[in-house]
Amino acid sequence: MAPEVDDVLSELKTAGTEQAQKTYRRHGVTDETYGVSYATFAKLTKKMKVNHDLAIDLWVSGVHDARVLSLMIADPMRGDVELLDTWVATLGNYVITDAFSTYAAKTPVALGRASVWIGDSGEWVSSAGWNVIGQLASSDSSIDDKIFERHVATIEREIGAAPNRTRHAMNGALIAVGARSPKLREAAQASASRIGKVVVDHGDTNCTTPDAISYIGKIVEQRAKKAAKAAQNARR
Repeated sequence: MAPEVDDVLSELKTAGTEQAQKTYRRHGVTDETYGVSYATFAKLTKKMKVNHDLAIDLWVSGVHDARVLSLMIADPMRGDVELLDTWVATLGNYVITDAFSTYAAKTPVALGRASVWIGDSGEWVSSAGWNVIGQLASSDSSIDDKIFERHVATIEREIGAAPNRTRHAMNGALIAVGARSPKLREAAQASASRIGKVVVDHGDTNCTTPDAISYIGKIVEQRAKKAAKAAQNARR
């Protein structure tokens, strides 16, 4: 175990608040939590930088806040199949699942593991898989669009019977895929039209599930404006 892990856990516990604990509980966190804010996580991450060995030990602690921090300081290049499959099997709520997905999407095995996880019957494993698919659609231009086109068909076919949070993740993936290219936009919006409204129970929160068709359009519009502004600045 990394020698500083106890010190980090103590620092996290001191930084936590009861109000943040209540917020995490409302969002489905049932593991032990100190109630650390994401502003504090950002400061700690900046100070610690990448520390993979410490990340491993923080994850083993089982404390929600420690696991969130571990995903921020873990080295993506050391995120192999064994590590990702070990961590994904312990996910128990969408807050840690989302954080895990962000890390997993940066690893060399992201696409391969996501392709496996989306077929899992469990809510959190499958959610992680679809989250990663969505993040890769947004960030990795080297992946063949045909792969994402097949995922659009899978989403349309399976979203209706998927677990609650998996539906949310699938909808998010559909949006990301649709914003990737004009051809995929046409396919994703047509699929979203056939799917109809995606109903997700967000519990005692203000969270909502976006309408895929309109959200894809907004992302495309925002990117076009950003590109136009960049081109205008380049001409100056």
